[in-house]
Amino acid sequence: MGESMPGSAALAGGRDGHRRLAELIPLVLNGLADGTAERGGAGPAGGPAAVAAGVAALTGAAPLAAATGVGAEQALTELSRLLAAGSVDPADPACAAHLHCPPLAVAVAADVVASALNPSMDSWDQAPVASELERELVTLVARLCYPGATAPDAVVTTGGTESNLLGLLLAREPNPAVRPVCGRNAHHSVARAAWLLGLPAPVLVDCDGERMRPSALDETVRGLGSPAVVVATAGTTDTGEIDPLRDLAQVCRRHGARLHVDASYGGLALCSAKLKPLLDGIADADSVALDAHKFGWQPISAGLLAVREAADLAALSVRAEYLNAGDDTEAGLPDLLGRSIRTSRRPDAFRMAVTLRALGLDGMGALVEHCCDTAAEVAGMIDRHPGLRLWGAPTLSTVLFKPVDADDELVARVRRTLLEAGTAIVGRATMSDGVWLKLTLLHPHAKAEDYRPLLESVVATADAVRLPESAAVR
Repeated sequence: MGESMPGSAALAGGRDGHRRLAELIPLVLNGLADGTAERGGAGPAGGPAAVAAGVAALTGAAPLAAATGVGAEQALTELSRLLAAGSVDPADPACAAHLHCPPLAVAVAADVVASALNPSMDSWDQAPVASELERELVTLVARLCYPGATAPDAVVTTGGTESNLLGLLLAREPNPAVRPVCGRNAHHSVARAAWLLGLPAPVLVDCDGERMRPSALDETVRGLGSPAVVVATAGTTDTGEIDPLRDLAQVCRRHGARLHVDASYGGLALCSAKLKPLLDGIADADSVALDAHKFGWQPISAGLLAVREAADLAALSVRAEYLNAGDDTEAGLPDLLGRSIRTSRRPDAFRMAVTLRALGLDGMGALVEHCCDTAAEVAGMIDRHPGLRLWGAPTLSTVLFKPVDADDELVARVRRTLLEAGTAIVGRATMSDGVWLKLTLLHPHAKAEDYRPLLESVVATADAVRLPESAAVR
């Protein structure tokens, strides 16, 4: 028999909401612990079929949304355990495939408060303090990107994809004929943003390795015959490489082109005095995309877009009388609707603000440095390993490698074998010389030695995959 409705439908807010949360959160934590223990490794074993079977085993006997509910306690216990058992865990060093960080506990705890109070960031009367904290956060971020600018600003987004969309939108508004230009190393969201905005497909510029060539950009923009918005990259998805930002900015100034930098991966290296020189020239960009659910260790989503000139954000202005009536704004109520292309949006700035207050910029920078230093050490381990081949020295925290003498098919099979066993979650990158395995190291505490078992698993798996082929030859 299900629990009575008042218990399951209790609110998280109000004078008694914290008490109900105090009863329910331990159930979630117990389910998290039990599911993690049940999984045992970096990810669930068995692939898609096994995961689907695990869900069906629970919901098949009792449908997910039956006429009568099972109650909050049972639902939380069962589904929290199921989620933990069937998820990959970015806090496990063997889960290193993507720009998918393990969130800091302080950020997750802050998210509980934000979710319980549920401020909606589309009008001040729904989010008084949340909006002021967001203003403080974006001011800090804008100054981080543009320390010498007179009127920088920033807005909160859902991540790099939305930030890149806004970067192109701000370029299109004063000039609908603008042509997007980016390196062949650019993130796929740049082409998608152009499509969504009705702009031509980006003109692709050749790269030296994974870095856009300034001379090639100069030639491309000169030959366009129309105004351009150039998208540079500070932290490519495949290798973590950073474009020569200062040189690219000079090309853009010479031709009157707008410059947007997709620094979704590498941008928060600005918190580190040691790593900041990698981003030399970023302050010359018109707009910058950053993403704190990469280097920033926030739960998804936690994106930001900074602009050198706050006036550029006027392109986002929109009027809805029930949210930002003219007489309200004249009376001093902040206009939040013009701070996003979304209407209802979560107070994602709150947990970012809590994290930065807890760690400080230096503390955040130290975590970024740790990941980059660890990547360099892991690359050294790979380079010295007789069974592995290193693609190149990492710029940030991405390391490409493969088993020695492995063709593309073997590399792909090794990755899938590790994934299906739940042993390791390793990425892949297709480079000019074939397919490589990819480690994106975002664990802020793991040491290089913590990745040695993963490397040995790759070697052992490659040998095991090769064995049937050897036997067939004999």
